[in-house]
Amino acid sequence: MARLSDIIEEFIKSMLDSAEERELQIQRNELANYFSCAPSQINYVLTTRFTTDKGYYVESKRGGGGYIVIKYIDIDRNEYLVNNINHKIADSITFHSALQIIDNLVERNIILEKEGNLIKVAINDRTLYLCGEMKNKVRADILKNMMIVLLL
Repeated sequence: MARLSDIIEEFIKSMLDSAEERELQIQRNELANYFSCAPSQINYVLTTRFTTDKGYYVESKRGGGGYIVIKYIDIDRNEYLVNNINHKIADSITFHSALQIIDNLVERNIILEKEGNLIKVAINDRTLYLCGEMKNKVRADILKNMMIVLLL
């Protein structure tokens, strides 16, 4: 018998497949009610099954009318570049190593200098000071997501 996480994943994927733009906007609570589960179960599925490494971009808006947008990204366009960057970033990256990747992309005119500067601000140690020991992991997640959006 399939686990609930598998069923939720397949349900979301089937909805994405039928969406015109390969983009889906859903409400976490409605989905949780549909499957008679806690909203945290939906969060678990989204964070483990719909990752940038698997070709998905997930954006969440919290609050009263909060929703989640899931986008399927056609990785084939820049697959080599995305895979190479994801391999270098891995699960954790220092600010210095991230700067090298960003500066290389700017130097090769793959991203604009302005975009590179915005990324640097988002992932610097001062911005991530509240993350403590987790800052290199958080930095890696932010950097991967920004790269996916910019490159695809």
